[in-house]
Amino acid sequence: MIVIERVYRNKEKGFKILVDRVWPRGLTKEEVAADIWEKEIAPSDALRKWFSHDESKWNEFRKVYQKELASVDNIERLKYIKSLERKHGKIILLFGAKDELHNQAVVLKEVLDKIK
Repeated sequence: MIVIERVYRNKEKGFKILVDRVWPRGLTKEEVAADIWEKEIAPSDALRKWFSHDESKWNEFRKVYQKELASVDNIERLKYIKSLERKHGKIILLFGAKDELHNQAVVLKEVLDKIK
C-alpha cells in the first residue's frame, strides 16, 4: 500500500520516503523522520519552479512530471520504491506542499500504483 502525507503532519506508520527535491522548511531530520530521501524522483527544478503550486497549471504539471518519471533513471527509482512497498507492506510518500491535492506526491503515487 502506498499513501501520501504532508510532512508537517507526519503521523502515519510505515516506511517513510521524502519525495521533495528541497528539504522541508523549518523541520529537522528528526521531525521529518523519513527512512530515505528520494529527492531525485521529485520534479526537476525547472518544472517545480514553473508549477509553483499554481492549481491552474496542474494538468500540464502532471503530464510533464509523468514524462520525467518515465526517464531511464527514474524508472529504476520507481522500481526501487515498489520493491520497498513489497518489503515493508506500506510506504508513505512525504511531501511539503500545502495543497494536498495538487502536488508531486499525488502524481508519483498514481504512477507507482500502476506498476506491478
